Amino acid sequence: MGSKPGQAIKNAVEAAADKVVDLLTPDVPGKPGSATPTLEEPTTPVEPLPPKEEQGSPDTRTPTGAKTGLPPTAKGQQGAYLTTAQGARLRDTDHSLKAGPRGPILLQDHHFREKITHFDHERIPERVVHARGAAAHGVFEGYGTAEGVTRAGFLKKGKKTDVFVRFSTVLGSRGSADTVRDTRGFATKFYTDEGTFDLVGNNIPVFFIQDGIKFPDVIHAGKPHPDREIPQAQSAHDTFWDFVSLHTEAQHHTMWNMSDRGIPRSFRMMEGFGVHTFRLVNEAGETVLAKFHWKPKLGVHSLDWEEAQLLSGIDPDYHRRDLYDAIEAGAHPEWELGIQVFPDTPDETFEGIDLLDPTKIVPEELAPVQPIGRMTLNRNPTNFFAEVEQVAYHLGNLPPGIDVTNDPLLQARLFSYLDTQLTRLAGPNFPQIPINRPHADVNDMLRDGFHQHAVHAGVAPYRPNSLDGGNPSVAGDTEHAFLDVPVTVTEASKVRANPVSFDDHYSQVRLFWLSMSPVEQEHIIRAYTFELGKCYEQAIKERQLQCLANIDPVLCAQVATGLGLPAPQPTVPLTETRPSPALSQVGAVWPVDGRMVGIVVDPDGDLDGLATLRETVFTAGMVPLLIAPHGGLVGGLPVQRTFATARSVEFDALLLAGAPVPAPDALPARDAKAGASTAANVDPRVLLMVEECWRHAKVIGAWGAGATVLTAAGVAGTPGVVGGDEAAAVFPQVLELMGAHRVWERFLAAVA
Repeated sequence: MGSKPGQAIKNAVEAAADKVVDLLTPDVPGKPGSATPTLEEPTTPVEPLPPKEEQGSPDTRTPTGAKTGLPPTAKGQQGAYLTTAQGARLRDTDHSLKAGPRGPILLQDHHFREKITHFDHERIPERVVHARGAAAHGVFEGYGTAEGVTRAGFLKKGKKTDVFVRFSTVLGSRGSADTVRDTRGFATKFYTDEGTFDLVGNNIPVFFIQDGIKFPDVIHAGKPHPDREIPQAQSAHDTFWDFVSLHTEAQHHTMWNMSDRGIPRSFRMMEGFGVHTFRLVNEAGETVLAKFHWKPKLGVHSLDWEEAQLLSGIDPDYHRRDLYDAIEAGAHPEWELGIQVFPDTPDETFEGIDLLDPTKIVPEELAPVQPIGRMTLNRNPTNFFAEVEQVAYHLGNLPPGIDVTNDPLLQARLFSYLDTQLTRLAGPNFPQIPINRPHADVNDMLRDGFHQHAVHAGVAPYRPNSLDGGNPSVAGDTEHAFLDVPVTVTEASKVRANPVSFDDHYSQVRLFWLSMSPVEQEHIIRAYTFELGKCYEQAIKERQLQCLANIDPVLCAQVATGLGLPAPQPTVPLTETRPSPALSQVGAVWPVDGRMVGIVVDPDGDLDGLATLRETVFTAGMVPLLIAPHGGLVGGLPVQRTFATARSVEFDALLLAGAPVPAPDALPARDAKAGASTAANVDPRVLLMVEECWRHAKVIGAWGAGATVLTAAGVAGTPGVVGGDEAAAVFPQVLELMGAHRVWERFLAAVA
């Protein structure tokens, strides 16, 4: 052993060497925390980690400003163990207390109530989730086809019911962009004459979690990191992928988000899903289980990823603008409401699929969606705040004939939504806000409270009473009262657990992957590669690759190649499954109502037939936008876009009615887009539009001099590019091609 002075010198030399190494290899900015995570889930208790070196915080002072002398960390969390707000240690925070693994959540679950209540009150006045939204008024008309399975009056044949529908993104704040990759909310308020019915769903039929007690966790993981409040409105960061790779039940929803479903073309072109399984009861008291589906008239379409990125900067309000412009133009969005119906059996399963698991779907090939009504949105809001921001949805708003099941996520939402409104809308009387008022008689005996607008008469807000003549009376079946279906709850012990059927986290993710066309699979690979490539921590990337290996080896290998990592082997058997064609967006033809058609014109060229073409586009139910070198009039017609203000992502198809030469403002110093090629003496911004439209697989048409632009851009004669001598011959071909939404064969696919 060396002497003490010698050991001190050695220690000093080693410390100096370590310092030199640190200086030579500094951390790249962006590390999410002060420690490096392990690949496996940590299980050894540790004290709270210190903040990062560059982080500071306010002094520790009393409410009256006196210094306490305590370190800044005294304000943070304390101890190595999870506790309640009162300091009681907890053994489980992933399962709510239920009457048996499949039973309802018990009201006595103080941990669940504390956790959800605190989560529900984290934001004011902005919604914690679904803050960024847009909405519209409309009408729903029942087909009468559901009368055999439910007594709900609004579904009777010819019955018309007013609705208010709010679409939204989940993760972003009110100021975020519309076209981010995210789940979209699809919430419908039916103002039925039997009481309000709120069908609160998403554009994705499954959810990240199986039990609502995890809802604060998944949202905290998806939201911006708490120290920097970035990244905004996106999942491409460490905390999200840390969560979904550790909670593998989230892989199904994550796959949907990574598909084209995560970047819709329009609210008008989204499916909607009730997500959960509901119980329907008919006039005879017979019950079935059912899932709700919204099917858009225009089909399910999505943005290309590059389009979505460009739009986030060019027009962050793209989706709400599209919705409101379509309604104003008379292209009223329409959806059919449909249901999948299943026998109400004691095990609540269908074809081996647990109907109470919100991470599972029932393929439409096994249970077809039966149309039961049509919804049309035909009126925009008059005041965005009064209507869109103050509308309050709640899954407990149910009409007679529709009831809930013991889905543990649905059960949690029944508590959470009502609780949320108490903070957001400042008290219990939010149903009296005009947008929330029922279209049915209300005699609720609820009194007083913040913002009480009703002036209640009578002296006896209780029952039974004689002072008010017995009013209000309770209703029976003959008065069409709401019925809580008397479902038997099996005798069981109180446990925090899930049924065994909830343990399958991969088979349906594989089903979705195998149901995609090669083009859609390419997009999924690109999305996973991009999102995981944005993560800082290598362990998180490797852990998610293991999840992908358990879904499909091709998917895993392709993403691993993009990340520069080895592809792991599966740790579970790969399920043999039959693809579901209904899940793919490719292959069908749909109406083109409300599509945007850009028409490039040359003020000095041939303008004959331009007015007729413009009228023809209008007649086809679409919106023509003239694009010219300057504003004002061209050929007596108003110009909507100039080469300086237009970008390809605004249009669903591009028509070239001329080959305009570079305009006076086609200077890189004046317009950055003018830095593109000036081949064939065509304005470079026109060439850029053509090149982008071609790259995004949009239909392009040209005639006369416009055909020379196709040649200059190098796209003449390729799929989905139509040339001709005159517009009358070109436009019908363009219109036919637009029905498929995109020229899919123009997208290259490396997967078979």
